[in-house]
Amino acid sequence: MKPTLIAAALAGFLASPALADWPATLAAARGQTVYWNAWGGDERTNAFIAWVGEETERLYGVKVAQTKLTDTAEAVTRVLSEKAAGQDNGGSVDLIWINGPNFLAMKEQGLLHGPFAADLPNAKYLDLSETSPSAVDFTVPVEGMESAWRLAKFVFNYDSARVDAPPTTMAGFADWAAAHPGRFTHPDPSNFMGATFLKQALIELAPDPAVLQQPVTDDAFAATAAPLWAWYDTLRPNLWRQGESFPANESVQTQLLNDGEIDMAMSFDPASTAAQIKAGLLPDSVRVFVPEDGSIGNVSFVAIPYNAAHKEGAEVVANFLLEPATQARMQNIEVLGSFSVLDPAKLDDTAKAAFAALPGALALPALTDLGPTLMEPHASWMTRLTEEWARRYTK
Repeated sequence: MKPTLIAAALAGFLASPALADWPATLAAARGQTVYWNAWGGDERTNAFIAWVGEETERLYGVKVAQTKLTDTAEAVTRVLSEKAAGQDNGGSVDLIWINGPNFLAMKEQGLLHGPFAADLPNAKYLDLSETSPSAVDFTVPVEGMESAWRLAKFVFNYDSARVDAPPTTMAGFADWAAAHPGRFTHPDPSNFMGATFLKQALIELAPDPAVLQQPVTDDAFAATAAPLWAWYDTLRPNLWRQGESFPANESVQTQLLNDGEIDMAMSFDPASTAAQIKAGLLPDSVRVFVPEDGSIGNVSFVAIPYNAAHKEGAEVVANFLLEPATQARMQNIEVLGSFSVLDPAKLDDTAKAAFAALPGALALPALTDLGPTLMEPHASWMTRLTEEWARRYTK
């Protein structure tokens, strides 16, 4: 994004009306260091978080220190341990990049500060209606206990130099793999990417997908997952290494695609393919596709633990993440490439111009190319799904 557009948008932020107590929040936050616990497996995201810290320190005197996680559950466990020890103030975690089962666990156990999200000045740019993606997390109402910051959508990518026609449905992956044995795999479902692959198939193959929006029960799981296991039993023998081992995560699978060992991979970031091509991590011929009926999408949130030592600073960071200039920078393919969570209808002309000026790329899909967004199943389904997969297919 052009520097003049960033400056104009940030200036607009400083002039925007704040809630009555926001000046007090800003005053209390000055001098604080926010310990942001966030998955550390993507260098572009880490660099973006570092930039956020530079800006919040420059503008508000609020530093950001990223605690890099391999699994969000690490931060949840830390807060749980502090609660068990009676540490209800001065906790070590100020902000968590979170959603899904981890948010549900923290909400149910009273481990979250809030509600705060709807009171952030920049919440005015969000659609917070009852069923909007920024108000519901894996079917669980957010109720102001976490704040949106980036949009994720499940996509596949394929090397068009080797694949003429990728599957158009999840069911079609079994047929494609049978015709091209060893040329496809998925990350281990203990990793969220592999779990999402199973959830995507479950939604398509379920006799009644509406059941997935309710907490899982034994009877519902048995009936709903039966077609999934039948499909997977057909698919698995034709996977890379005969389905006996799986890449640990998306990064390992991307390397397999780059090395020509497989022909298709997957991501929860529609812009990641274009970014990886630019970085020399994928061939120029790789392109993005989604199943014809759409793919799973969700919003990533940030939440503040109930015992955070620096709640005011964490709110300042959460609010800065919703600034239109911040969201436009985040969506820039040369920076991060994650789609914005803001409602375009709520943006002024300056903010709209910032998004319009973003660069494109051949492998970067337009939002219209990504098809319908499928709702995440209730968080309890993912837990049962990955446990059952492990029981069936690991030794």
